[in-house]
Amino acid sequence: MCRSTTTALCLSAAFTVLALTGCANRTEAADTSAAASSPAHRGGSTPSASAPPSSAELNRRLLNESDLGEGYTRKAETARRNDDVTVIGCPALEKLGTDAATGSGLDFTRKAKASFSYTGSSTSEVSEELYSDSAAKLSKGIGKVFDAMLSCPSYQVTSGSTVVDMGTEKTAAPDLGDEQWSQLLTYSAGGARSVVKQTAIRAGNILVIVSGSPGLVDTHLDKALAKARTAR
Repeated sequence: MCRSTTTALCLSAAFTVLALTGCANRTEAADTSAAASSPAHRGGSTPSASAPPSSAELNRRLLNESDLGEGYTRKAETARRNDDVTVIGCPALEKLGTDAATGSGLDFTRKAKASFSYTGSSTSEVSEELYSDSAAKLSKGIGKVFDAMLSCPSYQVTSGSTVVDMGTEKTAAPDLGDEQWSQLLTYSAGGARSVVKQTAIRAGNILVIVSGSPGLVDTHLDKALAKARTAR
């Protein structure tokens, strides 16, 4: 597993791949069709009549250190400089466009993000992203991300002289919210290897994405969704 500074590199690579897909939504109007990825669906109606929460409201709904428990430290958000990022060996990701690599995630107007380090027997990380928009646009946008990534069991992401070997594998998503997506990202860089779990849950007009060490994602996903759905 990647540790310390190498862990940060590995996680950064995973989140960069998500950022690569951001431009896919820039030229599209909101679409009422189902997501192409055919995610798992939970029974019942979708509570999407209310207006999507603002970015400020989403920020208030993010997990914090007190929610996570002892041993967690929030990481300062730093500006990314990924203008030289290139995807090799995954046509679906290349088709979505690498010009969005300098972005900070999916291209939904309302968004919030927090990342945490956890120090136990080793240093691990977990990150939460919240987005709000129409249910249809959230479904289609995140569906494209997972479709593209899962279409390529292995590929490479390069940034300058750094080459990251990546692999993706679909995993069972928990029965939460209205739609669910989940995958394992395996990547190697500089002789170190890491596995990151990425789970996305859509609940009405809110999308919750929790990424990081698989155990931490499983531990905190329920509370992330519960807090994200709580009106303040």
